[in-house]
Amino acid sequence: MTNTPMSDTPMIERRQLLQRMALLPVGVSLAGLGACGFELRKPPRFVFESLFIAGQANAPFGVELQRSLRQVAGLAVITDPRELSAAQLILDLNVAAREKVILGRTSTGAIREFQLRYRVLFQVRNQEGFEKISDAEMVQKRDISFDETAVLAKETEEELLYQNMQTDLVYQLIRRLGAIQSVH
Repeated sequence: MTNTPMSDTPMIERRQLLQRMALLPVGVSLAGLGACGFELRKPPRFVFESLFIAGQANAPFGVELQRSLRQVAGLAVITDPRELSAAQLILDLNVAAREKVILGRTSTGAIREFQLRYRVLFQVRNQEGFEKISDAEMVQKRDISFDETAVLAKETEEELLYQNMQTDLVYQLIRRLGAIQSVH
């Protein structure tokens, strides 16, 4: 009679069964996502081939917007006013501003919390002056605590939050441009 442990075989089988069960929900959920029509967000398809950016085109928001739009295949981004006639649509960036508002103070009057805001005002029109998007405003807000002992760290955090809000607003604006149905 050999001296083999009796529990080895059931333990291996049990481990294999648990591993298979752990993989089952992932496979089922992925199959379910594909079956319902889910797909990752794709770059928008624009009905226009050229866009003139007026206003704050050289401000940080305008520069990031231009960089993102230039990655779209088949879209010409124009910023030179001499080439305005070549643009099918005109994007007027009226305001792209950062704001900082005090939200809370301590009992001694020291600032405890700020709200950071990034506000963008814009409109889109065609060459004939017909508005495709009329005087729209987009706002991003983030709350940030303040600590006098970590001013430099808080300034860095504030700058990162502003950058994050700017990127979010650029993507929102691109999606709004993608929603335009016609140039005329």
